[in-house]
Amino acid sequence: MLKKGHVVKSVLEGSIAEQLEIEPGDTLLRINGNEIKDVFDYHYYVNDEFLTLLILKSNGEEWELEIEKEYEEDLGIEFDQGLMDQYRSCRNKCIFCFIDQMPKGMRDTLYFKDDDSRLSFLQGNYITLTNMSEEDIDRIILYKLAPINISVHTTNKALRCKMLNNRFAGEALDKIKKLYENGIEMNSQIVLCKGYNDGEELDRSIRDLSGYLPYMRSLSVVPIGLTKYRDDLTQVEKFTKEDAIQVLEQIHGWQDKLKEAYGTRFVFASDEWYITAGLPIPSEEYYEGYGQIENGVGMVRSLLDEVHEYLGELEGNTLTRKLSMATGKLAAPFISELANEVMKKYPNVQAKVYTIENEYFGKDITVAGLLTGQDIIKQLKGKDLGEFLVLPSVLLKNDEDILLDDLTISDLERELEINIRINKEDGRSFVNTIID
Repeated sequence: MLKKGHVVKSVLEGSIAEQLEIEPGDTLLRINGNEIKDVFDYHYYVNDEFLTLLILKSNGEEWELEIEKEYEEDLGIEFDQGLMDQYRSCRNKCIFCFIDQMPKGMRDTLYFKDDDSRLSFLQGNYITLTNMSEEDIDRIILYKLAPINISVHTTNKALRCKMLNNRFAGEALDKIKKLYENGIEMNSQIVLCKGYNDGEELDRSIRDLSGYLPYMRSLSVVPIGLTKYRDDLTQVEKFTKEDAIQVLEQIHGWQDKLKEAYGTRFVFASDEWYITAGLPIPSEEYYEGYGQIENGVGMVRSLLDEVHEYLGELEGNTLTRKLSMATGKLAAPFISELANEVMKKYPNVQAKVYTIENEYFGKDITVAGLLTGQDIIKQLKGKDLGEFLVLPSVLLKNDEDILLDDLTISDLERELEINIRINKEDGRSFVNTIID
């Protein structure tokens, strides 16, 4: 009979697993007599101080290994499947889904819509709760897995069903109440769509979600991203400068109330709202620890402050260098500002910043992370790029050298006849990429 289990992909050097001679190709069968369904089970059982592992070696032998360790100390095992189970795909057809707005012919993995609570716990992904069973919720509560990041979009159940194109999307919101009642920490987000969940509906959502404080820790509001590939999709208008100003006034009003009542602003607008509105980016204190920075909330402020702080530690010198930098339309003004700060410290450095228009997805897509290699090549070909070109790491797939259109950094270097450096997007890296 075929034994179930989870195949070991790799073992970290110096880990407990290496000391016990667990090797790639071995199979984990049980922990303390318990079969492991997925990563939820694994993280729960592996935390204990005393463990008994049942391992099936690649040669067919079964090893029973007894372990005494610190509580929550990791074993150092990585598995063939990160979730130790199949990924769960999204059951919705949201009117704002970016994947539905992509052209055909891109690599298959880009079209996979994940909506898996385990990725929320492991990687911070946002989930809609629509494909979670009561058993899933109970396991989160039992294992105290947190925080869980939830794509709410609206607390109006009927409107949520409409926006997600899922008749069960409204009742899925009841799972938030259950998580709250059991003390599970959460974060939430709203993708704002003009004429749908804005205005009074946004007020309703902020009011309802703030009622779950303190376990609902924060709410971010981000604008819908609209590509040019929406011919067969629900038509949604893009937000204007005046719209962005109104949204910010609405959010700031709520922040004042919630700060006074609960000691937290709770709801935050992504950077794109401030840039679209032509308003200054708030100070570091405003963001209360950057809890939603991965959602574009405070990312610009963090980078500005990190660069200024790091430059303050440097004395500058007579380094002579000529280089170029490229980014999307949204970030370009800030990257230019920071490049100028570096050049003040290093007067003989010349850093030219190029703004890349997103012709691939449409010019309304302005974030750097959605730029393609072909747009970069087309718009920089023949330009004086200096000694090297700096590109942001958000262009790349999981820190590999592959862009969205499957072109690689090597392809770009060959076409543009230039060496390319990748900036990891923190302030120290930004400066060092230029001067180091």
